[in-house]
Amino acid sequence: MSGAAGLLGDERAGVAALLGRPPAGACWVVRRDGDGRPVVLENAPWLDDGTPMPTRYWLVDPELRRAVGRVEAIGGVRRAEAAVPAAALAEAHARYAAERDQVARAIVERLGGQAPGPWPRGGVGGTRRGVKCLHAHLAWWLVGGEDPVGAWTAAQLGLDSTGPRARPGEDRSGG
Repeated sequence: MSGAAGLLGDERAGVAALLGRPPAGACWVVRRDGDGRPVVLENAPWLDDGTPMPTRYWLVDPELRRAVGRVEAIGGVRRAEAAVPAAALAEAHARYAAERDQVARAIVERLGGQAPGPWPRGGVGGTRRGVKCLHAHLAWWLVGGEDPVGAWTAAQLGLDSTGPRARPGEDRSGG
């Protein structure tokens, strides 16, 4: 893996400012706001040092991050778990892991069959059950992921479920 592949120059510096640190692995902007600013990053399955990165999509928009943080602060994780049927959440975790694993297998193939580190595990946000992080669920939902917790979080924030979400197969970069 090579450092932050896909992000060059000003874009890399802008993402580092949003993260508060340089990216620790390859990542790409896959969702932008109407002004072209990054909203969601897609992460490679491994960091540059081979550490598994189970979180495929990372919410970087400062306003959305703060808004989701406010929902979490008032019990949003527990409320989301109560609102979303356990079977639907388990299916979302399985879809997320399958998508990440497909990308990981392609990387391993390009590397001649050798994984750069331990295989990433878990579903959304790296968890296998329940809800760990509303930010990760919303990020996946914003790029077209079929995530009931992401949809629940979007509803809490007043985001329009029929709005400018990317659909699978569409150009999600916005620029």
